[in-house]
Amino acid sequence: MKKNQLSIGWGFKKLSASIFFFFCAVSSPWSISQPSWPTQPIRLIVTFTPGGAPDTLARILSEKLQTTLGVSVTVENRAGAGGNIGADYVAKSKADGYTLLVGTVGTQTINPYLYEKIPYNAEKDFSAIAFLGSTPNLLVVNNQVPAKTVEELIALAKSKPGELTFGSSGSGTSIHLSGELFKVMAGVDMTHIPYKGRASSIPDLMGGRITMIFDNMPSAIPLVREGSLRALAVTSAKRSPSAPDIPTISESGLMGFDATSWFALLGPANLPKPILDKLNFEVNRVMGSAEIKERLFKIGLETNLLNPDQLNQFIQSEATKWSAVVKKSGAKAE
Repeated sequence: MKKNQLSIGWGFKKLSASIFFFFCAVSSPWSISQPSWPTQPIRLIVTFTPGGAPDTLARILSEKLQTTLGVSVTVENRAGAGGNIGADYVAKSKADGYTLLVGTVGTQTINPYLYEKIPYNAEKDFSAIAFLGSTPNLLVVNNQVPAKTVEELIALAKSKPGELTFGSSGSGTSIHLSGELFKVMAGVDMTHIPYKGRASSIPDLMGGRITMIFDNMPSAIPLVREGSLRALAVTSAKRSPSAPDIPTISESGLMGFDATSWFALLGPANLPKPILDKLNFEVNRVMGSAEIKERLFKIGLETNLLNPDQLNQFIQSEATKWSAVVKKSGAKAE
């Protein structure tokens, strides 16, 4: 009798547990709709043409995520309007984790203040996932420019008001705003020449058709090392560990000058938390590995492992900083 009672009691407990887990499953949309995310290819949307820092980061990340996530991870370049076209595409995509944005300081914290109107809300239309990397911009001039230092460049600009030109990868990029900040702090008049991506500006710079560019270090430093361009300074507050011999603009006479480019992985707003957490974990695991950190160091990129809340706070602080720069410079998107 006792044995039967024990059997009945154990069977009831198993039935109760089964019912409990059944109702947990039914009550969780995640468990029904996404049993084992990801189950299909993931696209990383880069808002600029191939060859620049965001594209380089995206390709490094896609290569590693394919292995850790077990699905194809492709890079898709959707350039134009200072990054607004690609950012808007992701903002309006389904929040399922399969379309992600390599956001930049421009798309998230500069363009909302530089453009009269943009098609997305940088604050509300995205889910912050993980920080990818940051880099100073590098002030480089063509080899025909007589100035060998920042001080000499400022003197040259003052002697030829409006004649010196600086290129950029588009209005609203940190490359553009670095130039605008330089104009304000140096008190010089220079002309901004926007291009459809930094790759388009380099032939004109090397050919002497524009004077300078405040380019991302990963794309500029190889050209400097091979002698195609001359580096005058980095735009960060401190010298770059990747190029410690190049002075900062701040120590070259414009005290307090600081303009750094950064890149982060974002998804559409309301990305399900399990997807958000999994992506943050996997991206931080990739970017924090010794191999990737070494690869980034060689091209002047540094990473910082942040969780989504920390990344949101960082983006908000950057928005405050760059909105003030845009206002002070009076810059507008052409």
